[in-house]
Amino acid sequence: QSAVNVPRDFEGCSTLRKYFGQLHYLQSRIPMGAEQEAAVPIVWTEIFSGKTVTHEDIKYEQACILYNLGALHSMLGAMDKRVSEECAAGAFTYLRDHFPHSYSVDMSHQILNLNINLMLGQAQECLLEKSMLDNRKSFLVARISAQVVDYYKEACRALENSETASLLGKIQKDWKKLVQMKIYYFAAVAHLHMGKQAEEQQKFGERVIYFQSALDKLNEAIKLAKGQPETVQEALRFTMDVIGGKYNSAKKDNDFIYHEAVPALDTLQSVKGAPLVKALPVNPTDPAVTGPDIFAKLVPMAAHEASSLYSEEKAKLLRDVMAKIEAKNEVLDQFMDSMQLDPETVDNLEMYSHIPPILMEKCAALSVRPDTVKNLVQSMQVLSGVFTDVEASLKEIRDLLEEDEAQERKLQELLGKVPPAQGSPPPPSLGLTEVSKECSKYMEVHEKASFTNTELHKAMNLHIGNLRLLSGPLEQVRAALPSPALTEDDKQVLQNLKRILAKVQEMRDQRMSLEQQLREMIQKDDITTSLVTTDRSEMKKLFEEQLKKYDQIKVYLEQNLAAQENVLKALTDANVKYATVRKALAEVEHKWNTTVQTLVASYEAYEDLMKKSQEGKDFYTDLEGKAAKLLEKARAACQAAEANRQQILEKEMKKQPPPRPTAPKPALQKKPPELEAAGLDAGDLPLPLGSLVLPELPEELRSL
Repeated sequence: QSAVNVPRDFEGCSTLRKYFGQLHYLQSRIPMGAEQEAAVPIVWTEIFSGKTVTHEDIKYEQACILYNLGALHSMLGAMDKRVSEECAAGAFTYLRDHFPHSYSVDMSHQILNLNINLMLGQAQECLLEKSMLDNRKSFLVARISAQVVDYYKEACRALENSETASLLGKIQKDWKKLVQMKIYYFAAVAHLHMGKQAEEQQKFGERVIYFQSALDKLNEAIKLAKGQPETVQEALRFTMDVIGGKYNSAKKDNDFIYHEAVPALDTLQSVKGAPLVKALPVNPTDPAVTGPDIFAKLVPMAAHEASSLYSEEKAKLLRDVMAKIEAKNEVLDQFMDSMQLDPETVDNLEMYSHIPPILMEKCAALSVRPDTVKNLVQSMQVLSGVFTDVEASLKEIRDLLEEDEAQERKLQELLGKVPPAQGSPPPPSLGLTEVSKECSKYMEVHEKASFTNTELHKAMNLHIGNLRLLSGPLEQVRAALPSPALTEDDKQVLQNLKRILAKVQEMRDQRMSLEQQLREMIQKDDITTSLVTTDRSEMKKLFEEQLKKYDQIKVYLEQNLAAQENVLKALTDANVKYATVRKALAEVEHKWNTTVQTLVASYEAYEDLMKKSQEGKDFYTDLEGKAAKLLEKARAACQAAEANRQQILEKEMKKQPPPRPTAPKPALQKKPPELEAAGLDAGDLPLPLGSLVLPELPEELRSL
């Protein structure tokens, strides 16, 4: 009740600290935390919203007391003389670092950061004022002032947070404006004293730029100070008189006396802040602050303190052991990475003893379609038959055309119009011209399609064997897959390598198990009961005795870590012998994978082959029909041309003049068989035709 209605003086701070300490003693003995058996409702009001907040958690009570302690310290600091570097940030810092931020919005991380930096900044202001009154060195004063700027910049960042802005409402803008004004003001003070230091060092160019920067920042502060109290305005005017006078004097002296170059401000070293203020520490177990523990008879506080010290000893032991484990693990990991040895796949021999699932899937699919290969072969045979028929028809057409052309040429020679074997062939008839054009077109299409047909047959021949294999017994499929042929020595090398890799894994597992056992032992190791009955002077001895329980597991871990060097040496030797086997296995694995991929590709190509085969059949069936029609047309045209040639020849014979008288024939001259059969002599024929009986005529012209 006293803590809730605390007086606003240092006695009130003492009351809050005592209550906070007693709450700490209480919660270490009685389960009053969130969802614990003795938890009770804790009710407080948020400072900004005025809303009532309730939590069944004793830590919420502690957090609210800490917040009020910080708030009360800040109020007392505002009333006190500005000579102390102690500040109210300690309570807010302890609250931020040791308690959840979800209790209420005024305890959010951003609000607490704002409070902490506002308190630190104001405390640093007090120290700055004191250092200026004590005439400290200019550089030290500049650094102290720069630290004020740093604290207020952190506070400004917290104010600019959207969560903070929505919580604070209107005062957020006022606070932000005031904090920004202070940032510029104390930056001006820092550069004023940097200018004074440059003056002491007779760096007159630097002095000018520092004073000029101080003047610029002070002008910015004055702009932001509108609406501030008269005391603030008066301080700003006084500072303007000081800085303005310093700047004008420095500039005049440099222009007329020193003539030093004025450097750019960003070329000079920035002023690093010097944090010299300290937050009032919060120690919930300090009896000088909390008073005597009113729950001491439940469990002596000394036992808790000693237990905490013992926990630190356990933590130190764990850190030492873990440092050794992590160092060894790092070496082991790097070594195994360089070896690239996976114990699970170091030989892959198991892989070759069965058909892979993807291939089994293809075999199963073909087993329910037993006519797959037969259908493909038949389809390709039909395609080949149609292809051959088309090719035969086109060849016959071409032969007819060539024969007709030859007969036409012979006729022309017979009639004396074209010298034998000279000139271009005689023009064909209109019907044959059309046949020739269509034939050329079909031949061109056929040649293009012939290439596709050839490629299709190649693809079929490539895949048909694989499809037959996949359709057959599984034993044949398994036999078709490559497998390594290892000698007894190779197998011994593999077994040795796998044995050592198993040792490596065993070493890892044992190490992890021992580490886990150690952690669990430390976690469960609570000697509070023993500490209650132990005299303080005997605590160290008790710790030593209790820590001996970890000696055995430490020995096991040391042995495990020491064995690593020998295991890795053996692994190195085994890996050297494994190199040749590894290469051979890698080659076989590559072939095995390639074979599997090829078989899968053949299965997947089946549907495409069938589709293209059907397309080829459709194409050639259509072309066959067209070629057959063209063949009939060619035959008819050739017959017409032949009849026409006979008519021409008959007309030519009728046009010849009657035979002239001839001299008596030589007695020994014999008639050619052709003339004798016709009852004629050679002289009885016209001169142009008479010469034709001497050479052997083609069969088709002999009847003429």
